[in-house]
Amino acid sequence: MLTDLHWTVLERLLLALVLGGAIGWEREYHNKQAGFKTHVLVCVSSALIMLISIYGFADMIDHPNARFDPARLAAQAISGIGFLAGGAILVRPDLVVSGLTTSATLWMAMAIGLGVGTGFYFGSIVATLLVLFATLALPYVEHRMIRTNSKQKRLTITMADRPGQLGKIASLLGNEGCNIREVKLHDEEKRGKKGSLIVTEITVIVPPGKELLVLTDLLLTVEGVDDIQWES
Repeated sequence: MLTDLHWTVLERLLLALVLGGAIGWEREYHNKQAGFKTHVLVCVSSALIMLISIYGFADMIDHPNARFDPARLAAQAISGIGFLAGGAILVRPDLVVSGLTTSATLWMAMAIGLGVGTGFYFGSIVATLLVLFATLALPYVEHRMIRTNSKQKRLTITMADRPGQLGKIASLLGNEGCNIREVKLHDEEKRGKKGSLIVTEITVIVPPGKELLVLTDLLLTVEGVDDIQWES
């Protein structure tokens, strides 16, 4: 015979499954590192941890040597999710970092699961809707703003193969208000007057009013830069 507590546990775990699954579906749809199953497991397990914290030690509440703190297990869940969220962040061979959004959604799924486990339904549902809005709608808004206010260009630089060379380029572009979106290092090497040369492809957002000729002249002042090409 199911008691009221059993129904409460069932209700909260199922709601955690639905909310975590909604976020996981979005990640799965976009073929991200952690998808539907991972987000469901994170959210349901967080809800279960919270339920254990609240109801799992009911027999010990009145024990003289026991201290009841329902937030203690939740605090460990917040610390423990770091290894899983960190594992979703990848550095590809071309040095492009990916998975930051997926890592954040895993963290959020954990928080939503804890909220559901405590019975904080309204906040958990609203948080889920906000996460879906951020991951589904905001990219289109961001893309439109970038296209309206700035120009995205592909910058191909052939430069000397020296330590710290890419950092100098990135610093110079950043000082000119440019936003680097992606960096790809090509495997091909060339020989030139400056020795061994590498080809680096940088996708950069150029702010309005910034002349490419000015940027080119500045980049050519960096020691070791051999050739610069811009593409839309």
